[in-house]
Amino acid sequence: MSGKVYPIPGGLHPPEHKTESNAKAIIVAPLSAHYVVPLRQHIGQPARALVKAGDSVLKGQMIGAPEGRISAAVHAPTSGRVVAVEARPVAHPSGLPDQCVVIEADGKDTAADMQPIAWRDLPPGELHQRLVNMGLAGQGGAVFPSHVKLATGGTPIETLILNGAECEPWITCDDRLMRERATEIMQGAEIMRHALGAKRILVGIEDNKPEAAQAMQSACEQLKLAAEVTAVPTRYPSGGAKQLTQLLTGLETPSGKISTDIGIQVFNVATAYALQRAVELGEPMLTRVVTITGHVAGPCNIEARLGTPIDELIRLAGGDLAETSGHVIGGPMMGFDLDDTASPLVKSVNCIIAKNQELFPPHPPAMPCIRCGQCALVCPAVLQPFELYWHAKSKNFAKARAYKLFDCIECGCCSHVCPSHIPLVDFYRFAKSEIAADDRAKLAAEGARQRHEFQLLRQEREKKEKAERLGKKASERLDTGAVAADDPEAERKKAILEAAIERARQAKEAVHAKNTESLTPDQQHQIDEIEARRQAAPQDSEQQA
Repeated sequence: MSGKVYPIPGGLHPPEHKTESNAKAIIVAPLSAHYVVPLRQHIGQPARALVKAGDSVLKGQMIGAPEGRISAAVHAPTSGRVVAVEARPVAHPSGLPDQCVVIEADGKDTAADMQPIAWRDLPPGELHQRLVNMGLAGQGGAVFPSHVKLATGGTPIETLILNGAECEPWITCDDRLMRERATEIMQGAEIMRHALGAKRILVGIEDNKPEAAQAMQSACEQLKLAAEVTAVPTRYPSGGAKQLTQLLTGLETPSGKISTDIGIQVFNVATAYALQRAVELGEPMLTRVVTITGHVAGPCNIEARLGTPIDELIRLAGGDLAETSGHVIGGPMMGFDLDDTASPLVKSVNCIIAKNQELFPPHPPAMPCIRCGQCALVCPAVLQPFELYWHAKSKNFAKARAYKLFDCIECGCCSHVCPSHIPLVDFYRFAKSEIAADDRAKLAAEGARQRHEFQLLRQEREKKEKAERLGKKASERLDTGAVAADDPEAERKKAILEAAIERARQAKEAVHAKNTESLTPDQQHQIDEIEARRQAAPQDSEQQA
């Protein structure tokens, strides 16, 4: 082990619940009869469906193409037939269904042609282009498309950090992956370093995972890879990108910035493993390791194909025990309740926890804030959570933004220690969504204003061009003698126009007020004043002219 550890603010140490699932080796899930593959498994735009009902697909075939810069491809987890492309329940906090490709497996598991990438012979830019269609996305929770993070955009990256902290309770999938496949993870880290042009690799692992840390250190020695494997204190949320960066380097990411702004890029260890398979085997992201734990018969970690129904994974872990009250996707600090266990496994799901009343007792009703300051003491982003709560609750979003609302990483430390049991993070998420909606509305309004101004400019330009064309045509007719300068027809048209203008003026003057009988003296006086002003108006205009 090597590497210095620097202090970070805030955080806490909730009950770990790691030993329930980290003692067994990873189980490989058998082939499922059908898969439901969502087209949105990442941050950004959902993938665009490339297949339709009735199409045959092969394992690893792209069935959803990335749409836009921030997007990721989606691939068939096995061979079979597409039976539908439709909205299905998915594992998402909103509980809303999303567009999915439903595949009926043929049992043959026939793979498409997968070609390894000779990455050592490719410059970083070309390697990045080869990774665009591999469907890689971060497996630490944010699911940001990996090919975007590997393209530095000209920003020099000095340090690559591999995140093996896995700080949230109950989750052990990264722990088991590092114990069993450390060599492949570090090979992926070397590919990342090549793509980023980084000078050094740092690996951060919480000190409650000594076996994983030892396996990663041994892999570095075996590969003769100069990387520093550092045990960091077991304190939630040490696995946050900004927190781990500060723990390993002592550098604090400025407010409103990301780690790349200070020359550091952070990837989860499972993402490095997926990258290694994509490059060395030519295999797009088809599987992930997920922890099944809590109130189940046999807590474990399962390597399953994306699109596998979650209820099948729960059965592989022995099934729910009696009095199971629901399921949580992710950890207890940042996770969310799962509405439907028929939802499929996706790239972002790292843990499924079966709940009961003892492990997850009902939340007590929220009480008024007593401004005790406990939330501020544990905030890893050094914010004032109680102030943010007041501004979010009162919908004073400008104040919430001023108090650095968007620096909140939604770790849940403040909600965890709040003696009034206020769901603080829910208020922050609400405020963020409202501000984002307002920003989008302002952007749309600004776009409409610019389009309107452009339309007016275009119309003025077209009017000017038309006048110039007509003037030029008239001049040409005069020059060619087609029309005489003293054309009587032109004089006749001019006289007709002037006569029409005079008739309109006389008609206007002939207009008389109606319903003027039986007026009071005050009403008559008001009418006389209005008529005087009307009569004076043309004279005033002539004087001004």
